[in-house]
Amino acid sequence: MRVINIHTRQINEPKENVSKLFKTLATSNDLIWPYENWPAIRFKNGISIGSKGGHGTIRYTIIDYSADDFIKFEFSKPKGFVGTHEFRIKATNNTSTEISHEITTVTTFKTALLWVFVIRWLHDALIEDAFDKVENYFSGNHKKTKYNLWVKLLREIYKRKANTTKTA
Repeated sequence: MRVINIHTRQINEPKENVSKLFKTLATSNDLIWPYENWPAIRFKNGISIGSKGGHGTIRYTIIDYSADDFIKFEFSKPKGFVGTHEFRIKATNNTSTEISHEITTVTTFKTALLWVFVIRWLHDALIEDAFDKVENYFSGNHKKTKYNLWVKLLREIYKRKANTTKTA
């Protein structure tokens, strides 16, 4: 199955300011990734081409990077998920910036089922949380995209599974 999944958000801030925020990704002062509610994103050798890392059970390698414009990753896990994902920052005018995240991948049958019923839902919620975090940083608002019932259920299952693993 071919998967293309795109999220975009307009941020009322010049690209230069948004780019500064994106440079904190995967650092101890990460202002992008919603690590407060999701597994943190980490890379063995920081943000640099060839660095391996990921978040939770999702693993990837940084394959292209321009500090002010984009970061592109190639998946290594889950198995059967062959492709890339990337964050992009693009000025739409002098005072507004579009941020985007795009997955382009091909899956095996088994991984397609995992995408359709689990990964896509959690991924979409995580990216919207990240975009809320960026928007809130600049606006001072407290925007919080609500999780649908399926995401709430999947997060509860994941939390229980993690707690069971810790006590075992």
